[in-house]
Amino acid sequence: MTTGNIKFLFDGPEDAAVTVVLAHGAGVPMDDPFMETFAAGIAKGGLRVARFEFPYMQRQRAEGKRMPPSPAPILVERYLAVVGALGGGSRMVIGGKSLGGRIATLIANQVGAKGVVCLGYPFHPPEKPEKTRIEYLKNIAAPTLILQGGEDPFGAPDEVAGYGLPENVKVTWLEGADHHLVMANDSDASDEQNWAEGADAIAEFVNSL
Repeated sequence: MTTGNIKFLFDGPEDAAVTVVLAHGAGVPMDDPFMETFAAGIAKGGLRVARFEFPYMQRQRAEGKRMPPSPAPILVERYLAVVGALGGGSRMVIGGKSLGGRIATLIANQVGAKGVVCLGYPFHPPEKPEKTRIEYLKNIAAPTLILQGGEDPFGAPDEVAGYGLPENVKVTWLEGADHHLVMANDSDASDEQNWAEGADAIAEFVNSL
């Protein structure tokens, strides 16, 4: 479905009480297996899931070559347009993978989001723990769930524990997982199984709001 210049992928019932909006990460499109698995899993919880792409990813798809993410104001503008096209934030939980989740935290208060979900939050760039990206998380009003790998170089458990995040921001750690919520090669579970379990956790969180 295309609204204006925004193309959406939808999963789940059209008449669901809540829509979960998922934005992609810096380097993966909205139909990446990671995004597909999470969208399908969340939809199984009786929720409507909407996926979209930022303009730079649309250009990357059209031109067939990798492009860097746009500056944050452009990404924010697109996410705001998405929320508007889908009817406003009060019946929406917004979020996404890494970059997409971070942009959702920037607009959550502005759009009055019902909740926020982040799939691997970039608390800081790898090997630069001093450059934190937590200012909006510290002031976010909506209940927020972050699924974070225990081995994520963008934010490890001991680092995040010291941030003093508010009580409405819950971080669920996936022991042994990396930034893409992928487990080590010796794990008994497949990536898809781990992602499906993460999607179940998100659906449970959203349905509890």
